[in-house]
Amino acid sequence: MTRRPSPSRHIKELLLGKSLNLGDKSLFHNLSLVAFFAWVGLGSDGLSSSCYGPAEAYLALGQHTFLALFVGLASMVTIFVISASYAQIIELFPSGGGGYVVASKLLSPKLGMISGCALLVDYALTITLSVASGADALFSFLPPAWAEFKLTAAVFGVLGLIVLNLRGVKESVAALVPIFLVFVATHAFAIAWGVGAHLGNLPAIAARTVADASAAHSQLGLMGMVLLILRAYSMGAGTYTGLEAVSNGLSILREPKVRTGRRTMTYMAASLSITVMGLILAYILYGVAETHGKTLNAVLFETIARDWGATGHVFVLVTLVSEAAILFVAAQTGFLDGPRVLANMALDRWFPTRFAMLSDRMVTQKGILLMGGASLVLMVITNGSVDLLIVLYSINVFVTFVLSQLGMVRHWLGARGRERGWRKGLLLNGLGLVLCAFILVTVTAIKFFEGGWATLMVTGAVAGLALYIRRHYDQTWALLKRLDDLLPAMEADPGFLGATDTGACEPVCDPTARTAVILVNGYNGLGMHTLLGLHKLFTGEFKNFIFVQVGMVDAGVFKGLAEMEALKAHIRADLDRYVDFARARGLHAEGISAVGVDVVDEVVKLTPEIRRRFPKAIFFGGQLVFPSETFFTRLLHNHIVFAVQRRLYREGVAFVIVPIRLQPAA
Repeated sequence: MTRRPSPSRHIKELLLGKSLNLGDKSLFHNLSLVAFFAWVGLGSDGLSSSCYGPAEAYLALGQHTFLALFVGLASMVTIFVISASYAQIIELFPSGGGGYVVASKLLSPKLGMISGCALLVDYALTITLSVASGADALFSFLPPAWAEFKLTAAVFGVLGLIVLNLRGVKESVAALVPIFLVFVATHAFAIAWGVGAHLGNLPAIAARTVADASAAHSQLGLMGMVLLILRAYSMGAGTYTGLEAVSNGLSILREPKVRTGRRTMTYMAASLSITVMGLILAYILYGVAETHGKTLNAVLFETIARDWGATGHVFVLVTLVSEAAILFVAAQTGFLDGPRVLANMALDRWFPTRFAMLSDRMVTQKGILLMGGASLVLMVITNGSVDLLIVLYSINVFVTFVLSQLGMVRHWLGARGRERGWRKGLLLNGLGLVLCAFILVTVTAIKFFEGGWATLMVTGAVAGLALYIRRHYDQTWALLKRLDDLLPAMEADPGFLGATDTGACEPVCDPTARTAVILVNGYNGLGMHTLLGLHKLFTGEFKNFIFVQVGMVDAGVFKGLAEMEALKAHIRADLDRYVDFARARGLHAEGISAVGVDVVDEVVKLTPEIRRRFPKAIFFGGQLVFPSETFFTRLLHNHIVFAVQRRLYREGVAFVIVPIRLQPAA
């Protein structure tokens, strides 16, 4: 009789959707993003920065507003340099990973870890700042008495995005497309109208810029004027955040991924540079000034639409609401890329490997929950203060930018004379390194005592935790390798497992005999020690041996059909070695495999058929016993075997855990 889904299952499917089928050959194609959707999901962070980045740079110039033209041009150059350099990273690392992989492969694993930790903190801040800014903008349209509910609204905004992202990448992006398009349309129209209406005044503006530069030169001196422009340029550093997003999220793009990634980078660079330069030009053309209680963009749009009557009021309202909404959409970049950076680091053992696991919706569920949880904590601690969050923001992404550019410079220096285009690549990444290093040093110096130290301290703490976890995994790996020393001795012993007939005949299967079902994870010392422990406890009692291995489809595997097929072939080869080992000793043996995102679920699914065929089956699994039990040994190991035991116990299935002692080096 088919078991009816539980109420909790109905609720889960209602909120997150039904489980996806890994056997569906079109699954990867259906879940991937074309360039347009990638632009929406990954480019919204950069476009949303136009709500505050150009304004910060413009206001930093004080009375010398016409110098903003130089800042705008420098910003455009920076956007295209960073974008072009990341396009090169996409070509060199088509499997994705961005700044973390670049620094890990081209510099050192530890520098890669620092780059990854900086990105994780930056993406948590991206989510927090974006939602808090969106809440600020939204409540500016509501009665002042409602302001006390702003933090609550921001918290619910983060919770809503968590649920949306748990449903899946494509669904979360598709739901936000209308907001993104309204923002692009309203801002493109405002910029085109504002600049177009003053085309006849461009000669006068050029003359005014020369006069303003001359006045600044006489007041501040040449060096003072240059420093003022550079300071304003650095204050707009938030404009460039998000340009790294495509390289980090390459795994979710439509094949061919490199071409889709480069096209997405083109969309992002073009839209951001036009928006930034267009807004700065419009600020100058309309002579906008800071107004208490209003953003500079709000002042600009109201000035542009001043003579449009009721239509103007509607346009300003829609445009400002779209700015508020795009800030919520910008948080999507943190939810798309943060968990992927975390998953890549987990695969390299800098963080618990469970962060690389996928849910049945093929998303890194634990990573999404961690990023959302970190954002909620930041939101509560800072009380959703945009002024405080913006101080903490934009430092870390430039740590990653600098390390990425440095890694690429090292790559091109090593490729001299061997790769075509190395001079162009070296020039581009070298320029990017200089620009990003200058911005990093300047922004850190400006923001350090305002609270930037907190960002660096938190990033350092995360990096310290990563080092500790990696050291633990390395020590555990060394202990596990010692278990492999038993393999040659076991393979050379023909009487092992209590075999009485080691002839050449094919062992006969007796379904009524006692059967040992052994959960393994590769042909290794751990699996063999489980077999050894079983033999010591039940010498000669089992005539049938069923080896079960479930392939974990994690973030490292879920990249395409080729990776899935490679995983299946690897599992089959491992099981064949176990089967051959048992059959060579006159015992019936079989290998049963499955692949899935949840090992426990897959084992439970295989159990009924195994028990039907072998009624006297007893299940076995190995548990690592460390020389000393700590919080980290409990956190990082053995959670699967205990979860399988609990699930099978509920089904009335016998499951024996065999202790595998890890002996420290003498």
